[in-house]
Amino acid sequence: MSGYPVLLASHVMVGTAGLLLGPVLAWADARAWRQARGLGDWYLGVLAAVCLTATGMVLWHRHDLWWLIPVSALTFTLGVLGRRAAGRPAAWTHAYVHGLGGSYIALWTATLVVAFAIDGPLYGSAQLIAWLGPTLVALPLLELWRRHLPSPALARTP
Repeated sequence: MSGYPVLLASHVMVGTAGLLLGPVLAWADARAWRQARGLGDWYLGVLAAVCLTATGMVLWHRHDLWWLIPVSALTFTLGVLGRRAAGRPAAWTHAYVHGLGGSYIALWTATLVVAFAIDGPLYGSAQLIAWLGPTLVALPLLELWRRHLPSPALARTP
């Protein structure tokens, strides 16, 4: 168990970075800043680190949470979808926003579920707050972001 605290600390650090970087990326994309491309690459890197450390923690310490491994893989896949949709025609705007936004929602959902639902103060149907809350709050915000996203931002962000 001696290495587990280091893995946990790494997971918390990269998770925090992802939670902070997501809105910065959305803001930069909405303003068509050139820096958005680099931020997107950083976001994907941080997202990969979050998913890898989460997988490591499940395999090392919490085998009962095995189902988080495919959830983690799907979270990363959403981020990749969002970045791959960038630079495509305007019809890909939904994939771009909901891919990146979906991965960001997954980060918040994981944070709230671990903090409040898994061995936490929420039990039974109250756990739905942690599981569904981020999606219910973020989906309208994603649509606002999509509508304010200039087409040139998508065209120049590979």
